[in-house]
Amino acid sequence: MTHDKMIFSGIVLMALLGVSPLQANPIDTAQHPHPKSAKVVHEARHDVDRAWEVYHRAALGGTIASPALQSDIEEHLHEARTLITQAQEAADRGDTRQVQHLVVQVKAHATKAIEGSKEQKK
Repeated sequence: MTHDKMIFSGIVLMALLGVSPLQANPIDTAQHPHPKSAKVVHEARHDVDRAWEVYHRAALGGTIASPALQSDIEEHLHEARTLITQAQEAADRGDTRQVQHLVVQVKAHATKAIEGSKEQKK
């Protein structure tokens, strides 16, 4: 596959995945049985949303350093979304320790995605 086709495929994939039910909305922790855990997960969800936004801008601007890096960034973003779902389930169960463990991983993946998105072509 040529470089242009890979970039185009990535943009199409981003467009399809861009609207996500995982996007963080305002939170009312008073309604949650474990408000502290819910708030921590909500904040991590915002971190993931921000990482996706940074990635989208870089991909649409054509500034991602390489197709391999683009693939790596997408893996981090998808893993972060998967972990957010797990963290939300842990928060719903009241498993504060598991929430903290998962949120640390989410933040690491989001950070790596942002750093990769900011890496410029040489």
